[in-house]
Amino acid sequence: MTKTITFLFLLFTIFQLSAQVKGTITDSKNEALPYVSVYLENTSKGTTSNEQGNFELPISKKGKHTIIFQYLGYQKVKKLIDIETYPYELNISLQEENILLNEVAISSKENPANRVIRNTINNRKRYLNKITAYTSDFYSKGIFRIKNAPKKIFGQKVGDLGGGLDSTRSGVIYLSETVSKISFQKPNLFKERILASKVSGNNSGFSYNQASEVNFNFYKNTIDLESKVISPIASYAFNYYNYKLIGTFYEGNQLINKIEVSPKRKTDNAFSGTIYIVEDEWAIYGINLTVLGSQMGQPMVDKLNLKHSYAYSEEKKYWTLISQQIYFKFGMLGINVDGQISTAYSNYNFKPQFKEKEFTNEILSFAENSNKKDSTFWETTRPIILTNEEIKDYKIKDSIQILKKSKKYLDSIDQKNNKFKISDILFGYSYKNSHKNSYLNFSSALLNTQFNTVQGWNPTLKVSYYTRNKEKGSSFSALTMFNYGLSDEKLRVTGRINYLFNSISKPYLQISGGKKISQFNQNEPISPSINSVSSLFFENNFAKFYDKTFAKVLFSNEITNGIRLQSSISYEKRSPLVNTTNYVLLNDKQKTYTSNDPLNELNHNIPSFEEHSAYSFQTVATIGFGHKYISYPNRKINTYSSDYPSLKLFYIQNFASSKSNYNFGEIGAQIQQNFDVDNKGRFSYNIKAGTFFNADDIAIVDYKHFNGNETHVNTSYNYTNVFNLMPYYNFSTNKSYVEFHAEHNFKGYLLNKIPLINKLGFELVIGGHSLFTKDNKPYSEYSIGLNNIGIGKLRFLRLDFVKSNYNGVSQNGLVFGLTF
Repeated sequence: MTKTITFLFLLFTIFQLSAQVKGTITDSKNEALPYVSVYLENTSKGTTSNEQGNFELPISKKGKHTIIFQYLGYQKVKKLIDIETYPYELNISLQEENILLNEVAISSKENPANRVIRNTINNRKRYLNKITAYTSDFYSKGIFRIKNAPKKIFGQKVGDLGGGLDSTRSGVIYLSETVSKISFQKPNLFKERILASKVSGNNSGFSYNQASEVNFNFYKNTIDLESKVISPIASYAFNYYNYKLIGTFYEGNQLINKIEVSPKRKTDNAFSGTIYIVEDEWAIYGINLTVLGSQMGQPMVDKLNLKHSYAYSEEKKYWTLISQQIYFKFGMLGINVDGQISTAYSNYNFKPQFKEKEFTNEILSFAENSNKKDSTFWETTRPIILTNEEIKDYKIKDSIQILKKSKKYLDSIDQKNNKFKISDILFGYSYKNSHKNSYLNFSSALLNTQFNTVQGWNPTLKVSYYTRNKEKGSSFSALTMFNYGLSDEKLRVTGRINYLFNSISKPYLQISGGKKISQFNQNEPISPSINSVSSLFFENNFAKFYDKTFAKVLFSNEITNGIRLQSSISYEKRSPLVNTTNYVLLNDKQKTYTSNDPLNELNHNIPSFEEHSAYSFQTVATIGFGHKYISYPNRKINTYSSDYPSLKLFYIQNFASSKSNYNFGEIGAQIQQNFDVDNKGRFSYNIKAGTFFNADDIAIVDYKHFNGNETHVNTSYNYTNVFNLMPYYNFSTNKSYVEFHAEHNFKGYLLNKIPLINKLGFELVIGGHSLFTKDNKPYSEYSIGLNNIGIGKLRFLRLDFVKSNYNGVSQNGLVFGLTF
């Protein structure tokens, strides 16, 4: 029986391999045509030619079949074949479109392209709403190539990137394929089930290719490419595009208009290229459009090209997407990458019978053993056959991975990299055990030296250990920090251990303790580096500290999708500190350091609070409304939804304090959201509110401190979490409070329309911030600024003009920001 089953399996496999129509597609000059759509007439079953023009179309039934060959810029070919034996070889030569420009178009007073586009815009919503639901088979292949990669970046070795680089340091660095089933239901329900996944050089890896990431619909007003790029048939497209009718051609009885599109302004977030429109139906027949990285607000990207091919569905009387190619180039720091993602859609079902709970917040999942498919499966399933380059890459990397996963190889690499060098004393040392996925690191105390007026110069030595279990998705880490103040002559040591139980709900346990100095504002809005510079060069010691001896246990877990609960209990002994040094590099005789008392800058001698100890219980619930997620076999990745806000609720209870009046409670909430306003930029807001109970006489340590800024430098990427000119401690409170932050980044919506200014690539940003505390007048700020400042691809600067108001007193200031 076993032999019979084996024989039948082999026979079936051989039949599947041979039941194909295959060949090469060329143009009139006998040059290969890549990514030609090839499909059976009146079906969505098809394939696509590869970069060498080769194709394979599986047809198991012998007899007569009509095969369609379709490629933008070339005449569609219908070929009737009669299959008697397999494999059936069919080579096709496509001729360029026979473009006509009729007399009506030439003599028309109105731009004939505008007439076509206007009619298409008028029918845009009809096509957008025509398909209410569907399922489809989906195939994707992604390949990234690098050319002339540098050997080092910032002194760090780049390596051979997994064996992908040749002697010229060029080659394939990523190659992956997926086969999946996708489902859609209006208005925006989408899910993908990956049935097969293949990653070159990793036989147990899972592809990063996703259908949702390339689900571009040009009937929508904008295409989401990190920023919103305007469709050539958007309702307001005439504000952004110029159109030119290149000509027309016939496909059967249908007249196709070939229209060139170009942005009215080179800096607009708009495409250049061609769009094909079916006359009278006013439907998209095909697109070949390109957008520059500068137009998308993505300076690292050189350009991105999209090609779509559509086929007519008799069932829905609708032109459906059957293939898509995405070409891109990006680079930075000497690394230049070009790549492409090829996709194919087939076997559409426009009348699916979805179950009641067919769609959930899970947008992507993997079938069991989806990464274990053998070569036979891929040879009989992939609709786009591999090129010689891709075959070679799979072969080389699959053989390399066997070597690179062996203990002998890993140990030899570690032995080389783990060798101790004299320079490691100054710059740090790392020890790696690749076979056990563990790392031991000694950071540089020299590079981690800061300055403050409490400790003076204070180097910190960090010793960390990390290990993880890939199969379980768990990890363990430990960190010890030795901090010594040269001025106060005190050694402070802290330790922390973390354990992540799994990577699905991410239950997380942390135990920490020791002694350290801490800012009164636990958010530490003043970075140690900024405080060091402002103290040494400008004699502004903004950061205020106290001594904290503590022990803490924290546990966090996602109790259901989008809802995470974190709780902790801690013991703290808090001791006041005073300045121990007045050292500066640039001495200003008109200035002197302020005291370490956050509420009284002239109090240099009296402690800012009484030494005490207290226990504290804290719990935080974070709710991400509408959050979607991706399910890998051993991990879960949450994706932020801009359609809904996220909510945070917290409760703090201090108890068993050495001073009874220091026991108190605090509750609060925070709601925030970021979302695109069509093509007009991105709006963000952040609202926080809270109140205290029994807190009339608590220590300044436990006050609510707000994220102010007196340095005129903002290193926070999130501008809706800080005030730009607010003094750090002037508004600290132990009563009720509400703070509001809002910001709108217009991207290129406004500045791109101003001649000359639009060449700079800047983005206009406006913002507003307010604080309301009990017993105080409201504090407010308004700002206008420029983002995306820089040269070429290096654009990480921001400049804001800020005007604040409190109790009738206004202040103005410029704030410089770093946004990377």
